[in-house]
Order: sequence, then C-alpha cells, then structure tokens
Amino acid sequence: MATLLDFVGNTPLVELKHINPNPGVSLYGKMEGHNPGGSVKDRPAYSMIKGAIERGDLKPGVKLIEATSGNTGIALAMIARLYNVDIELVLPQNSTRERILTMQAFGAKVTLMETMENARDYAEEQAATGAYFLLNQFANPDNYLAHYRTTGPEIWENTQGKITHFVSAMGTTGTIMGNSRFLKEQNPAIQVIGCQPSEGSQIPGIRKWPQEYLPKIFDPSRVDRVIEMSQDDATQMTRRLAREEGIFAGMSSGGAVFAALKLIEELEEGVVVCIICDRGDRYLSSDLFGN
Repeated sequence: MATLLDFVGNTPLVELKHINPNPGVSLYGKMEGHNPGGSVKDRPAYSMIKGAIERGDLKPGVKLIEATSGNTGIALAMIARLYNVDIELVLPQNSTRERILTMQAFGAKVTLMETMENARDYAEEQAATGAYFLLNQFANPDNYLAHYRTTGPEIWENTQGKITHFVSAMGTTGTIMGNSRFLKEQNPAIQVIGCQPSEGSQIPGIRKWPQEYLPKIFDPSRVDRVIEMSQDDATQMTRRLAREEGIFAGMSSGGAVFAALKLIEELEEGVVVCIICDRGDRYLSSDLFGN
C-alpha cells in the first residue's frame, strides 16, 4: 500500500498553448502544485529530512528548525509529521495567512520575524543551543540533489530528451542547481535560465540575496543567463496563467513564465520547460488575484 511520500514527484508536464505566441517553440510547465504538499518544495523537504535521519544527523528527541518564506515550511511541516518529528518554522512577517495556518495544521510551531534574513539568523542561533537541528536548505546538498535525482530525470523523460531551455525561479536555488546538473549531463547544450526580481521588487519565492546571505549551494557557473522581472510583471503573468491557461499558481510561477516568454521572443525553435512552483490557493488573502 502506498504512503503519502510515494506521491512526491512525478508531477505532470503540460504544454502552455494559449500564452505562447511563437509557433516554432514549444513551452511546457512542470506542475509542481500536484505534489501532496502543493509545491515543488516537497521534493527537497523529503530529501533533507530523510537524509538527516538516515545519516544519524537528527538525533531522537531533537526538534527541527528551519527558516522559510512559505512553501518549504509547509512541505517540512507535513513530512516532519509523517516522521513524528517536532518542527519550528521561522517565517518573515509578510507571509500569507494561508501558509501560516497550513503549517500549524500539520502541528508545526510558527515564529514570525521581520525579514527573511532575520528568520535565517534566528534559526541558526536556536540551532547553536543544541536543542534544534537546522536543516539549512540554503547550504544543504540534499536540497539540490532532490532535483538532480527526480525533477531533472522526469523532465528529460517527459520531453523525450528534446528540451533545449530550462527556466526556473531562484530562491534557495536548489531547483535550478539540481536540474542544471542533471540536464547538462544529458546534453551540455541545454540552456539554464534563472529568474530574479528587479531592484525594489518583492516576489514570493524569488530572491536576490545580499552577498552575505547568498545560498552556499548556489554555483553561478551552472546558470547560463538570468532574466529579471518586476513585481508587476510577475503578478500580471500569474493572472494571465489562470485566465488563459487555467493554471492557478503563485507569483514565482508567473515570474518563471514571464522569463520564459521573454526568452521565446528570441528563439526560432526549441523546447522550453519552466517550473510552475505551487498552487494559487495559498495566496488568496494577498492582492495577487485582485483587480
């Protein structure tokens, strides 16, 4: 009999036909909202907790702690419960109410800090006391290895090896690092494109980190190009996804599709795959889908 964890991964890859104006290029979205926790972060959350337990890093009776902007926290709360491990999740105070309530529904303790940087500092301070184990998604190889082992192979198989460009938001950078490693091993000509917010823009799930907070797992040589977008660009594209493609997703997905369409303007042909990170229902209390 299957368990919930057996349904992490193997998400659908769907063609985005209505929003793509270039008939010479095929555009696909990897529908990560179909994971049981509702986002791409189920993959690294499962990988990090499983790895910590199997290596003996997480001792019996020790609680987990992690700083997160939202989706990783939901995935960790769900999977920690399946392993019967207590967890405290540290979020920036602008996190949506839906995210906080979902984590609490899984039994997680939620602590709010002013910024994401403050949340990361607090989690590290608590872990230093010895009462908590910090998974540290920003420096944990199990983060990107989850995508190297699952997401990348799925995309390669789904496109029958025809993918030419991979587009992903960059937050912890685990998704883009793991997929880049795998896909370029299959075909070094595949181009990997990252998404970042423009100066002054705030896009949940997409970050441009200060140098001192740059994720340690990030290797810039594995990203061929970075496309920036404004908060409004990502918002409007997220709304278009719902209205034109019937895809109800979050703002980081809108950002990835915006970048993919900017890329497609330059191409005569190709197969472009972008990550649709999560579902839109965890943003309903924000103004993302307002008029």
